[in-house]
Amino acid sequence: MKYFALIGAAGYIAPRHMKAIKETGNHLAMAYDVNDSVGIIDSISPESEFFTEFERFLESAWQRKRDPYTALDYVSVCSPNHLHHAHIAAGLRLGCNVICEKPLVPTPALLDELGKVEQETGRRVFNILQLRHHPAIVELKERVAGTPRDDKYDVELTYITSRGKWYHESWKGDPRKSYGVATNIGVHFFDMLHFVFGDLERNVVHYLDDHRAAGYLEYQKARVRWFLSIDSNDLPSSVQGQQTTYRSILCEGREIEFSGGFTDLHTVSYQEILAGRGFGLDSARHCIETVDTIRNASLEIPARNEAHPCLKRHLM
Repeated sequence: MKYFALIGAAGYIAPRHMKAIKETGNHLAMAYDVNDSVGIIDSISPESEFFTEFERFLESAWQRKRDPYTALDYVSVCSPNHLHHAHIAAGLRLGCNVICEKPLVPTPALLDELGKVEQETGRRVFNILQLRHHPAIVELKERVAGTPRDDKYDVELTYITSRGKWYHESWKGDPRKSYGVATNIGVHFFDMLHFVFGDLERNVVHYLDDHRAAGYLEYQKARVRWFLSIDSNDLPSSVQGQQTTYRSILCEGREIEFSGGFTDLHTVSYQEILAGRGFGLDSARHCIETVDTIRNASLEIPARNEAHPCLKRHLM
C-alpha cells in the first residue's frame, strides 16, 4: 500500500483523485487546501490529516518522512493551474513521485525546470492524460494507424461546457492563474489530437476571448477545426435547455462518441502510473507547446475551409 498526500483537496477534480487512491488499494494520508469544504474526505479516508496552511502541511510531511513506515510515496496535485509548478516541485523535494492534473505547467520552459528537479531528487512527475485511456479514443488511434492513406483526415472538434458568473470571479476566470479558456478546458483535447494524429505541423488561432477560443490545427494525419466555449449560448439548439455540456469529435463526418466514461478514467490513470506506465514530462510536452503557442498567437482570418462552423457568428 502506498501513502498519498493531496494538494488542492477542495477543488472540483479532487474527489476523482481521492476515489482513484482508494480504488487502487492505497491510502490518502494527508491533504491540504486553503478552503475547508472537504467533507467528502469522510467517505473516502476519514483518518486523513488535513491542513489549511501549506507550511503546516509541509512540516507534517517532513515529520512523516523520518519513518519509512509513514513516509509519503506520492503527492497528487489538484491545485489551481498557476500553482502546479510550485506544488509539483515541493512534492518532488519531499522525496515523492507526483501525479498532477492538466495543464501540468503553462510553458515548455517550466517543463524543462521540472525536469531539472526530477534529476535533483530522483523522483518523477506524472500527468493525468485520461483521454489516452478512453476506449473510443484508443479505437480511433488504432483505426488511423491501421489505415494507410495519402491525404489527411478532416476533423472537427467542438467542446462547450457552460459556466455561470461564478467562473469569472474564481481563479479560473483569471488568465494569469488559469491561462485562459484554451488552456484550462482545451489542453486534454489537444493532447488527444496529438495522441491520435501525430505531431503538430501548423497552429492557427482565429478567435480568443474570455469565454471561447477557436482555430485550426494541422497534424501529420489530420486537419482539425476546433472550437471551445464556456458560454451556454454557444450550445447547439438541439441540446439547449436539456444539457449544459456538449462534446463532439467528427472524423470524416463520423461522430466519435466519447462522452460516456469521460469522467471515470482517473482510476485507470492511477493504475497505469502505479504499474510503471504513467505519462511523464515528455508525454505532456506536445500539448503544453500547443497551448503556449495558442495563448501567444496573433489572430488570423480563417482560410477557406479552416473555420469552425460555430465561429461564424462571432466573426460577423
